[in-house]
Amino acid sequence: MDVLHILRRKHIVSNRSTSDFDCLHEGASLCCISVKNIVAFSTRTELDDTNGNTFGSHVYVLDMNTPWHSYKVTSTFGTVSSLEWDATGERLLVVTDTGNVSVFTSWEHVLNQWTCIGTTEFSGESIIGAAFFHNGRKISIVADKRDSCIYSEKMNYVKFSPSVRGFGGGAVEGFLVMTSTGIVGAAAIVKDATVGNPSLIIASESLAPMRVKLSFVDISYGKNGQFVVAASNEIALRVQCYRVSVKYFEERLTISSQALPSFFLQSFKSKEPVGKITGLKFVTREDADSLVVAANSEKGGFVEVWQLTERSIPLHRVFQNSSEMYKTVAWQYETCYTTSSQVTCVTTCKLALTTAVPPPSYVMVCTADATLHCLYRDSLKVVGTRSIAAAWQEDTIKHQRLSTKITHMDLTWMGCVLALVDSHGQLYIFKIPPILEPGVLMTVNIASALLEYCLVTGTDNWDILVSIQSTIVDAIADRIIENYNRQPPSAQQFYYASYLKLRMALARLTANGQNKAADLTALLMLHSVSTAFTSLLRPSEFSNHDKGPAESLAAILNENLMDIDKVLLQLGGKDFTVEPSTLQSLQQLIQWTADLALNILARLPEQCKSPVSELYRDMKALNTLRQLLVIVRVWGLIRSTCLPTFVRSAELDVLALQFKLLSKLVMQSHEPDDTLLDECCTLPSQVMIPQINPTSSIICIASPALIYQSFPIQLEYGVEPDCLVFEPDQNIIEGCLSADQSLDTLRHIFLGKQPLLVKQCCRCGGKAQVQVSTRTTAIRAWDQRWLRACRCGGTWRKHKFTR
Repeated sequence: MDVLHILRRKHIVSNRSTSDFDCLHEGASLCCISVKNIVAFSTRTELDDTNGNTFGSHVYVLDMNTPWHSYKVTSTFGTVSSLEWDATGERLLVVTDTGNVSVFTSWEHVLNQWTCIGTTEFSGESIIGAAFFHNGRKISIVADKRDSCIYSEKMNYVKFSPSVRGFGGGAVEGFLVMTSTGIVGAAAIVKDATVGNPSLIIASESLAPMRVKLSFVDISYGKNGQFVVAASNEIALRVQCYRVSVKYFEERLTISSQALPSFFLQSFKSKEPVGKITGLKFVTREDADSLVVAANSEKGGFVEVWQLTERSIPLHRVFQNSSEMYKTVAWQYETCYTTSSQVTCVTTCKLALTTAVPPPSYVMVCTADATLHCLYRDSLKVVGTRSIAAAWQEDTIKHQRLSTKITHMDLTWMGCVLALVDSHGQLYIFKIPPILEPGVLMTVNIASALLEYCLVTGTDNWDILVSIQSTIVDAIADRIIENYNRQPPSAQQFYYASYLKLRMALARLTANGQNKAADLTALLMLHSVSTAFTSLLRPSEFSNHDKGPAESLAAILNENLMDIDKVLLQLGGKDFTVEPSTLQSLQQLIQWTADLALNILARLPEQCKSPVSELYRDMKALNTLRQLLVIVRVWGLIRSTCLPTFVRSAELDVLALQFKLLSKLVMQSHEPDDTLLDECCTLPSQVMIPQINPTSSIICIASPALIYQSFPIQLEYGVEPDCLVFEPDQNIIEGCLSADQSLDTLRHIFLGKQPLLVKQCCRCGGKAQVQVSTRTTAIRAWDQRWLRACRCGGTWRKHKFTR
């Protein structure tokens, strides 16, 4: 386990005494990591408050790739007692010890703008636990086929029922909460038909026939759709379990609870002082059969693992109706881990990545002496220990260091990174060995298996990327390419965009991979432009209905025609008719397509000498470009102003020349002849070659600058670190037209040298325009394609430049 970085608050300047400072700034901070690797955490005072004037409870979010940019979600009067993300990472549940429950979501999927979509209150109750409803979707790696190359063999859907079913058996969105007095509450998030905004349908019920005082709870999902709740009092060393079912019918929720077997801890004997339970955690939230219990005594701490097993109980022959044994379920004590210091918090993995039974999982334990223990679930074998106290030695403010303690921690969904938060709201990020091979560094096989799991499920892969050594990045990329090429054509088509994003993320990790990342970005954008353009084509009533316009055009291009006008003679013009206003709104995408073709052809001579780019060898991309050039040619006959513009030295039909050279390149893919190379060499003298997809500098964790850092990296909220600045080399064609301006990476328009307000990606640093003036149907559909995430899959944030 290695400390990746420490994220500190600003140094405090206060005239108060040490005790006053601790009282105003310390609190039981919480943290929770989403499937998108967005961390939500709570603090007692605002992060920029140095005097304690904002005493209360505040919730912030940050992207783990740019953690110094933190954004406040809300401030509450009561202390935040639980933070939970839903399975998609879109909604954040914030509950307090005063009974208030609120659901937040980002406004237009921008990380630094949040809005509350629903709130309710359980008056007089202190909420101590919460969980969103399960949506019933679960994918796991097949344990005995982990080394298979085929995605459908390696990963399968696991039968899992939604927590709450609605009309037609579909999953209902909502959440479950537990209070300290034994009340279980549920809320369904439904859309109001009249207003259109979400509303909450609330229900509550007692967990047991008699109300009990609870201090710790944890909620797990049962395979049949029920919740399994483990609850305990702080003093009594007994863990009680319940099965909770939530039903939704006719816009009403009903809750039922049933008691399950309970157990007493085994680590405390009658002669020893009575201990206290300090934490409950299921081994994974989707495995209700294994439970981890942490407790403390005067001598130290204990961590026990209990397994729910089926037992056969012999009956007296008077009560036996048959020869079968009576079976029941009971908790069975498995193993225990002891610590010399008391346990302060414990956490486990979120997912069961494989179908192995029991599922591989970590048990992370933090003790009062600031020591982190990483235990494997099997027999609680020690994977590693690390002292966090060393991270505080560089703190110049002594009273802050002495009073700081770890209050909560959480693992990422892939289990490769651990986030800890202390009583001041400062974050500590640890790299954890991969769960598929506990205690082993990230290897090519493990990394490729985890990354392919992210590719199939849509889980963010940032925690895996920062755990990969730069020396094996190329080997991992080769393995992913090899496995992808072995997939059936239907699977390749379905995962093509996700596959390109994964390769882009790997290429951005190394200094020599930046140009490859730019090429992969161009491939992804070309795929998106082709999808957008061909979706506008509608077959006419006289055309062949067996094939659409795009399929008919592809069949004609297979005849290897090099004259674009001869191709037009064989097309049905009515099949490509589009509204002129729509064509004009797509002009920038048309321009980018033509510029990409120019760049590929102009770089061809140098690529034959030292191949760096993959674009000129990708026959699928070249044929897509030829197809788009023909479509643009037809659209130019409808509205000439939508055609791309070129800076030419003489009268030249650039579109026709591009199509001819690309057609020659397709026919001579393996070895371009000298004639084609000569024509490409003279191309820059005939037409100005504009630069496309320029690599830009970015300050982030997952970048080539990471390998030059001394760990842990010392970071501060609100301050961009100079040590992580990476300036990639610009591979510009000689004589290429480049502009020193910010470029909208989605609409391919210039935003000016320093635009006032843009949307910026937290992963690749790409910028996009916030407001769009042209709002045709086609451009709205294009904007909707990138509304949730950047082209690389990263989260958007609004960035305002200071003049």
